[in-house]
Amino acid sequence: MSRTTFHRFLVPALLCVLGTIPALADSHVRIVRLSMVEGSVRVDRGSGQFEKAITNLPITQGMKLRTGYDGRAEVEFENGSTVRLAPESAIQFSDLSLRDSGTKVSAVEVTKGTAYVESNGSKDDELTVLFGQEKVAFTHAAHARVGVDKSGASFAVFKGDLDVDGPSGEIEVKKNQTADFDFSSNDRFTLAKKIQTEPEDDWDREQDQYHQRYASNSYNKYSPYAYGTSDLAYYGNFFNAPGYGMMWQPYFAGAGWDPFMDGAWSFYPGFGFGWVSAYPWGWTPYHYGTWLFLPGYGWAWQSGGVWMPMYTQVAVLNAPAGFVAPKAPASGTGTVIVNRGPASTIATRSGSKVIIRNNSAGIGVPRGQFDNMAKLSQKVQTRGTVTEHVSTAPAEGFGGMSSRSGGSRGGMRSSESRASEPRMSEPHSMSFPSAGSAGSHGSSAPHK
Repeated sequence: MSRTTFHRFLVPALLCVLGTIPALADSHVRIVRLSMVEGSVRVDRGSGQFEKAITNLPITQGMKLRTGYDGRAEVEFENGSTVRLAPESAIQFSDLSLRDSGTKVSAVEVTKGTAYVESNGSKDDELTVLFGQEKVAFTHAAHARVGVDKSGASFAVFKGDLDVDGPSGEIEVKKNQTADFDFSSNDRFTLAKKIQTEPEDDWDREQDQYHQRYASNSYNKYSPYAYGTSDLAYYGNFFNAPGYGMMWQPYFAGAGWDPFMDGAWSFYPGFGFGWVSAYPWGWTPYHYGTWLFLPGYGWAWQSGGVWMPMYTQVAVLNAPAGFVAPKAPASGTGTVIVNRGPASTIATRSGSKVIIRNNSAGIGVPRGQFDNMAKLSQKVQTRGTVTEHVSTAPAEGFGGMSSRSGGSRGGMRSSESRASEPRMSEPHSMSFPSAGSAGSHGSSAPHK
């Protein structure tokens, strides 16, 4: 075979092989969402060092999460299934992969404390929970609690029937039953036909009710995945913008607000720096779709395009004069906080209090208190035009709020005035600052 003929066959073959390597590698990259952080929560992203965790941080395979004495956390998977950590608890994500068939494989190990697992039981998702030498495959919709300490483990089932596989064989734990395992006796177990109440059960139940109430099926068409859709329904609404189609906008999107005022650039090996939004609803709109600035409406999000595992580049359209998009650091590792605007400060905690940073879009407002603030938004939302600026100063009485209002989702009752289905009413139209002051905050009183 001549050299020319050899190259003619070899080079295309090599290109074909090399071309498949990134595709195969990328197909197994998965991220899940750290959907809630309260109190002391720390994360190890594979470096062996724990650092402060922030809401909407992407969770990848091999990462570890732990809570302090006042910490709580929730992790949300693509199909809307969740794992919640009570105070003084720890988990690690031993497997977050994607099979060639498209099946998502997740394995979470509870190494300390108490974790609540709620599975939606999607047919293309495999969720396995490990504790001690036991493992449980959540193959259908189920809700369970896992407790682990040095002497043993407890597995209680609130919903569904689940099989626990371990050294003692496979045992079935039915609804309202608890299996206790003794680590000192080769994980010998006892099965009780009752569930002992734990201090964090009410919190877990309220989180469950939140997702069930606000995760409407009508939102699924705006995102290829279910996670993050509850927060879109809770913190904002969709509307039809003439000439643009269906858009979403957070409540309290004031005149000086833009979607990149509060967040961080977080470094991930293999990806570099990715944008992490600090807004409680800031998951789906920063991994999918586009942010647009609409005259008369302000910044709004439109779905579409390809889901991006890491939001590495700010994508906006029709940005106003004076807008400067955040840029990822050119070098380094770790997390770089981005916090812009004269009314914007890093979130401050004092005990169980949360200080609103940048009142716009509900930043720093716990889910349980946002319903009370949403009632306020009714006063500034009309179908006509509001000629006055919408205030971006925190509403009186909201300077500091209890993060959970005595353990209950404080504002849930007041939310009855808002439909549980997505509202398609147009948001308030407002007058905006001139181009030269596009980054400034308005200060006039809200329209009454």
